[in-house]
Amino acid sequence: MITHPAYVVEPWCLRERELNLDVLSQSESVFALANGHVGWRGNLDEGEPHGLPGTYLNGVFEFRPLPYAEAGYGYPESGQTVINVTNGKLIRLLVDDEPFDLRYGRLHRHERVLDFRTGLLHRMAEWTSPSGRSVRVRSTRLVSFTQRAIAAIAYEVEPLDGDVRIVIQSELVANEQLPDHGGDPRTAAQLKDPLLPEQHAAQGSRIRLLHCTARSKLKVAVSADHVVDGPPKTETSAESVDDLSRLTITSRLTSGQRLRVEKFVAHGWSAVRSVPAVHDQVDAALAGATSTGWAGLLAEQRQFLDEFWARADVEVDGDAEIQQAVRFALFHVLQAGARGEARALPAKGLTGPGYDGHCFWDTESFVLPVLTYTAPQAVEQALRWRHSTMPAAQERARQLGLKGAAFPWRTINGDECSAYWPAGTAAFHVNADIADAVVRYVGATADDTFEREVGLPLLVETARLWRSLGHHDHHGDFHIDGVTGPDEYSAISDDNLYTNLMAQHNLRAAAAAVERHPEVASALGVDDEETAAWRDAALRINLPYNAELGVHEQSAGFTGHQVWDFARTNDDQYPLMLNFPYFDLYRKQVVKQADLVLAMVLRGDAFTLEQKARNFAYYEQLTVRDSSLSACTQATMAAEVGHLRLAYDYLGEAAMMDLFDLEGNTRDGLHIASLAGSWFALVMGFGGMRDHDGGVVAFAPRLPEQLGRLAFTVQIRDRRLRVEITGTTATYTLLEGADLEIRHCGEQLTVSTAAPESREVPELAAGPVPEQPPGRSPARRRATRREEAESGHVAHG
Repeated sequence: MITHPAYVVEPWCLRERELNLDVLSQSESVFALANGHVGWRGNLDEGEPHGLPGTYLNGVFEFRPLPYAEAGYGYPESGQTVINVTNGKLIRLLVDDEPFDLRYGRLHRHERVLDFRTGLLHRMAEWTSPSGRSVRVRSTRLVSFTQRAIAAIAYEVEPLDGDVRIVIQSELVANEQLPDHGGDPRTAAQLKDPLLPEQHAAQGSRIRLLHCTARSKLKVAVSADHVVDGPPKTETSAESVDDLSRLTITSRLTSGQRLRVEKFVAHGWSAVRSVPAVHDQVDAALAGATSTGWAGLLAEQRQFLDEFWARADVEVDGDAEIQQAVRFALFHVLQAGARGEARALPAKGLTGPGYDGHCFWDTESFVLPVLTYTAPQAVEQALRWRHSTMPAAQERARQLGLKGAAFPWRTINGDECSAYWPAGTAAFHVNADIADAVVRYVGATADDTFEREVGLPLLVETARLWRSLGHHDHHGDFHIDGVTGPDEYSAISDDNLYTNLMAQHNLRAAAAAVERHPEVASALGVDDEETAAWRDAALRINLPYNAELGVHEQSAGFTGHQVWDFARTNDDQYPLMLNFPYFDLYRKQVVKQADLVLAMVLRGDAFTLEQKARNFAYYEQLTVRDSSLSACTQATMAAEVGHLRLAYDYLGEAAMMDLFDLEGNTRDGLHIASLAGSWFALVMGFGGMRDHDGGVVAFAPRLPEQLGRLAFTVQIRDRRLRVEITGTTATYTLLEGADLEIRHCGEQLTVSTAAPESREVPELAAGPVPEQPPGRSPARRRATRREEAESGHVAHG
């Protein structure tokens, strides 16, 4: 999208200088505002035209049927789908009785700006109605990071050519009509008008709607209050019915006069509170917001983000698009989790209904690592949500004949809702991904209370699952058979290397945590015999390796499979899962997304550098990247093994996933994990940051020629560390906190606030650049001057 002339590349904002209806749905996603609890898509204030209206509350969903052609034991009976709740964004405008609708009349100017530093979405439009009356409309929108239930809008109208009669209708609307994007008509029928009216009210400047979902029985309330500032004789009136509550404001403006409305919107929901209690909940939140006032909300928002950027900013010299993209990414990752507060982090955040609003394993493996070092309180809450779903995970394990807890592949409320068991039930690695997130968070924060209350139970129950799922063979080696790893083009495999390595980490971490907290472990029923069994399984876990090829196998026997016929696969046949049967994919050497390569990133301690280089080269030629999760992983590993040009190209793909709409589905919401992946590629790739054991953080930085400088800040155990890489020099500056032990390219050093520490970056000799399947190489991002001279032409980003 930002390749369109309407979008400007700027370091701290996303600016759209004209309205393009062809990408309206996509712009609604990229301009979305959220805080982890409330999400507002970037729809126009007046509601129409729209691509996909959307207001979401984290955890609010409706059940939907999961029909099966044939029944089977253990199949989930129903799924969950995020629903569009009451819309509080709407502010309709009439100019001398003509609706402000950009499809009619003449639009002279239109600009929207998403400011990453302030967390505000600004809009300005100059428009002439079909009858010739011209107005300027300005609005500013926020979803508060400090008051989690609150969103607000400041809306202002002024005439441009003389007196004009203005009517503003500020509304709350439930059960909006949504566009039909196809899909199962039975599901569409089940989700049509999902909110049943319980209560509505309108009095003075305050309006409210309260509904209940039909099957999930969740009560949802939205309330709004207004501050109106206009010329004398400005009048207001309020009305309310089941699905609509409205405040109408009328005024006559002369030249130089303005009508300004500040709208404060409070959201709340509950599965257990009564209607009066939910009513009181939103009214109390609204009272807090109106007491703070518009200026107070702006000041709180700026302070919150100033503190975030002081911990999290990434600076890139040499590529303005990447600089904008990584800040865009960090802002949206923060929006996905900042105020989640014991709720899931959906794969699309709260920016759209894609993936049905489900949370997947990529939350723990891609999103939480970023937040661990930039906004750790969000990670604690996300893992507390996983802990709160433990009873459902334990019941699922019992249903499957296993011990411990089997966490769901995709879910909103903690129950498995994947109807396709080879990709769902068999993807047990989600357990180890959760454990990995626990270990990383505890290592980065030293949060002992969390480890005892949440971390240890999660580690214990996930370790129990691995011990019951796997088995020792007659040689004593430990195997985990019949599972699906991150690569969904290989299902029901034996000894998936990623799964085994992550399970090994899980088992060791659980045993170590039990030693640290014996009393808590005893209360969980853990004894010495059980921890010894965990350690033995971890020690003897099987890691498939093909000695003839000199590479690790993605799973046992994988390298013996027939290689996919890439030469006869046309460009329009990707993604493969939409054009070929899974049966054919499962039995061939073809990789949807980085699987073993991701294992080398997250468990790099289990490989030598030479093994990483050989493995990377082998799996590059098989990986087609039919998943948005792949490019950032490949970028990170390409940088580690010295293929910096290739890493830079993959960085571009990960960072531009939504800004360029590379998957063609940004309309349904942003790819939060791929956005987090741009941080992966920069900080873990070119910054070389690793934290394999929750102890000393290590860096092995190196930059591609296209970037002149990379600087980033991370938070580690109440310290703020800034890393700056320029050319072949890395400088470590401790901005805050006690002395910190780190490693630079294998060298141990202590960083203090007294003075920065600078070190040279040794050269890394890389082998031949790996090849990708025909037509599946990442887009060449940009050429250096040397490359341009050699090729005789200029390449563009």
